[in-house]
Amino acid sequence: MAEEQDLGRRLRELRERSGLSLRAVAREMGISPSAVSQMERGRMRPSVSRLIAYVGAIGAPLAAVFDHAGEVAKAELFAVRRSWEAEPIELGGGVSFRRLSPVPVPGVEFFESTYPSGAVSTAHRELLRHEGYEVGSVSRGELTIEFENETVVLAAGDSVTFPCHRPHMISNRSPETAVATWLIVHT
Repeated sequence: MAEEQDLGRRLRELRERSGLSLRAVAREMGISPSAVSQMERGRMRPSVSRLIAYVGAIGAPLAAVFDHAGEVAKAELFAVRRSWEAEPIELGGGVSFRRLSPVPVPGVEFFESTYPSGAVSTAHRELLRHEGYEVGSVSRGELTIEFENETVVLAAGDSVTFPCHRPHMISNRSPETAVATWLIVHT
């Protein structure tokens, strides 16, 4: 529960920094203010799609969810983060995200996702779209990416790239946990 509360606190801090009210974010996401409040209080773990919708509604990159104490990347900054310092964020359905860059890098999101068997990126099996251009590589297991008119199955060692505005949904239909590395570039 502490993990959900930490994520909730980070979401609330980001929303407050954006200057948007809880109701405005709920309206933008198309959900109830109560649902947004539950996410911010750590009572409800958002799905991948809800988390992306939340940061999109407040105008923040996904990487901002991982920020601690105002981490900032500068061109001249040299940064190292050890593996034990990289806390994953657990989302709905058991999916977890872990930022791989040691500090936020403007315009780029670099993270690892873990999808247990049966996990789906969206709570209601709806296709997701967001900003940027996505590049992914599966390192373990198998992931299925559904687009409007096409389904692609990626096994360990396979990679994919597509514009994020193309509606998509990621799931693990295999019995084994899947792990993938993702790079999202914002143009």
